Amino acid sequence: MELDSQEDEETGRQNSGCPVLVTERLVLRAPHVEDTDAIACLANNARVATMVSRMPHPYTRMDAVEFIRRAKTGAIGKCVYAVTNGDDGRFLGCCGIEPQDNPDTLELGYWIGEPHWHKGIATEAAHAVIDMAFRTRDIECIDVRCRVTNAGSRRVIHKCGFQYQGTGMVNSLALGSTVPVEWYRLDRKTWISLRSWAAA
Repeated sequence: MELDSQEDEETGRQNSGCPVLVTERLVLRAPHVEDTDAIACLANNARVATMVSRMPHPYTRMDAVEFIRRAKTGAIGKCVYAVTNGDDGRFLGCCGIEPQDNPDTLELGYWIGEPHWHKGIATEAAHAVIDMAFRTRDIECIDVRCRVTNAGSRRVIHKCGFQYQGTGMVNSLALGSTVPVEWYRLDRKTWISLRSWAAA
């Protein structure tokens, strides 16, 4: 998987392929080296790692360093965002999109550190990334998956307008086994309708 764009090393800016996203409470931008300790702290939590397919547990500072390096070099995802507090810049979690085998479809992924759960942050970040993806890319669908036991993630998915498609199994790096997941999809027509309702 490759990124359309990478963070500009000299200016610290993210170019137009994965633009910085600003919402009411959040700023979504490329992960920075300065995020290393916060990423390591929040990700080193079994309640987070076991719900994210490719997150190891325990999660070390070196894992965070490698994650930031891979995000900058385009080794993971189409756009990988650090979700940060708009007021003080604190790192809260991650959200991003990545390409699938079908070029018309992207997959959404996200995680938020446990101290910041139940505040609508994942939903706000997901809305911003979904809107960016449909507005800037020639895609028809965005898919998302969550563990069948992850009620919080399912609520985010429903709030974003995704429709249930079925179940499957994915590998969990933290658990070292496969786990059952639910698969959801949001198509462009539904997204346009939802945006129209929000504006009405």
